[in-house]
Amino acid sequence: MPTPVDVKQAVGSDRRGWAWRALAHRNFALFFAGQGLSLCGTWMQSLAQAWLVYRLTGSPFLLGLTEFMSRAPILLFGLLGGLLADRWPRHRVMIATQTLSLLQAAALAVLTLTGQITIEWVLGLATFIGIVNAVDIPARHAFVTDLVPRSVIPSAIGLNSSAFNAARIIGPTVAGMLVVTVGEGVCFLLNALSFLIVIGCLLAMRVEKTHRTSESGAARFLAEGLRYAWHTPHVRALLTVVTVLSFFAMAYSTLLPVFAGAILKTGPHGLGILMAATGLGALIGALQIAQRRRVQGLGTTIAIAVALFGAGQIVLAASSTLWLSIPALLAIGYGMLISLAGTNTLLQSLAPETLRGRVMSLYAMVSLGFTTVGSLLAGLGATYLSTPITVAAGGLITLIASALFYRALPGIRQHIREHHLLPEELATS
Repeated sequence: MPTPVDVKQAVGSDRRGWAWRALAHRNFALFFAGQGLSLCGTWMQSLAQAWLVYRLTGSPFLLGLTEFMSRAPILLFGLLGGLLADRWPRHRVMIATQTLSLLQAAALAVLTLTGQITIEWVLGLATFIGIVNAVDIPARHAFVTDLVPRSVIPSAIGLNSSAFNAARIIGPTVAGMLVVTVGEGVCFLLNALSFLIVIGCLLAMRVEKTHRTSESGAARFLAEGLRYAWHTPHVRALLTVVTVLSFFAMAYSTLLPVFAGAILKTGPHGLGILMAATGLGALIGALQIAQRRRVQGLGTTIAIAVALFGAGQIVLAASSTLWLSIPALLAIGYGMLISLAGTNTLLQSLAPETLRGRVMSLYAMVSLGFTTVGSLLAGLGATYLSTPITVAAGGLITLIASALFYRALPGIRQHIREHHLLPEELATS
């Protein structure tokens, strides 16, 4: 007869195995490997570009403007991207967007390595990649759930987030050292090369051909997605929380180069450490999401995570040392990941397959597109107030959002139960 200890160990082992279950599916395993390596390059470029702008201009406002230019297209064209993800083969859309991303990174590398780079070029190329991402992000989110059965969606989303945030640790750490030794251009070049890997993995997949066209016109197709989001309480509440986070809670990310350069006096190497700390916290959160076998109770987890996200920002704003900033960013990364990946998991698990691309385009618009305005506000706040005050204000607003979302949870749960929106395999597995 098994002892309680034996049972506990077996359950723990089963949960750890569940976290990796999506990798048993060949197409997802290829996607996971390709994205993981390519994302390291993406995060290298993120740090190198931020430091390049700060080195060229020394302006917090232009840091915010660069973020604005890279994300504004998502706000403008995100719904169109969701429409394409629901009507065109997502596999082909992914190959096209990854190829365009390769070309953008290559152009940035050539201009920087030849000494021709200017802030105007950076802003122009940031706008270009923003347009590409307006299509890529909703397609990629929806494509992940095409690669696994519905019962394995939490594992797939958690593992995808784990790859993203493992890269968030590796990429900035390596980039911080490379920027100091060989300059930003090498980081851009390595990112361009990394896209070859993900394109190769996409081409190696065996994807069933699907017919996604609709008889309704594009405007009607988009309106259907908007009606679903507005009239479905859990979708409306989740997107509202993410909107608040995008407007007010992401200021810390835009202003990290200012923390590293002007407040902590640690330079690009310190910036790499700060970004890696955020990534480590987020990786821990992603692995926790991947281990979930049910989505029940995830709403409460999201509310707690949003509160932790806000508290971490307030601590970061008060910090003047690297060693206090690191644990603050660990908390920020963990809270941010649980908040965003948790809402992602709930939205995809509860959305009809025919609407999933449009739902995820709305998620991309509010989680990334609305960050454009937040980045601009962060740059202005740091310029006319101060960087710590701007980040602390974002943290306080985030705490308020957490409390309001928690109060709304009982009504959301009742709506999901009454309309039988929760798939049985995600409620009982």
